[in-house]
Amino acid sequence: MCRVTKTCLVVDDSKVIRKVARHILEGLAFTVREAADGREALDACLAEVPDVVLLDWNMPVMSGMDFLRALRDSDLPTRPKVVFCTTENGMAYIRAAIEAGADEYVMKPFDRETLESKLQLVGMH
Repeated sequence: MCRVTKTCLVVDDSKVIRKVARHILEGLAFTVREAADGREALDACLAEVPDVVLLDWNMPVMSGMDFLRALRDSDLPTRPKVVFCTTENGMAYIRAAIEAGADEYVMKPFDRETLESKLQLVGMH
């Protein structure tokens, strides 16, 4: 059976986090693209919709929440699954992210096991 590789857009202003996420995701057989902020991420999604977006909350130029709203308002034919990555663990933050259109969230720092389980929850692994 031919298995199509899934794509993930890693959006984080930290190069280190992007590198760690890329390493984990490539180990899970994802094709990975990166963006350093929400604006770059939105442009990347409009160019080619990924299967899933791993999204940081606090970024310059356009925050994770602003990106989510812009993604929701865009006229993409399909919407990627969005997993929010955050150091904020308050329920208010998590609720706001889900209400804005996130499918799941993962706490930083995360490891392969945690990320893999979140991807399973959104049907991506």
